[in-house]
Amino acid sequence: MEEKKKAVALRYDAQRDKAPVVVAKGTGELAERIIELAKREGIPVLEDREMVEALLRVEIFEEIPPVLYEAVAKILVFVQESRKRVSQR
Repeated sequence: MEEKKKAVALRYDAQRDKAPVVVAKGTGELAERIIELAKREGIPVLEDREMVEALLRVEIFEEIPPVLYEAVAKILVFVQESRKRVSQR
């Protein structure tokens, strides 16, 4: 049996957020829609099963807990590097 897709979308605005915020999350068809929308909007998508499992425990519109700061910082670096590569094309 194929494992259901899982997805979590984060927002981080250094001007208004103390920490990244979960803005969408889901499994199955909802996860597929989140991923499709992100790709369509040019938002980088990173696959990390352990991270998505941890982030699924955070409620929507809640900041991530401090225990996840280091791991999510790696995601933010990935996003910044992805955006730089796109802008250099």
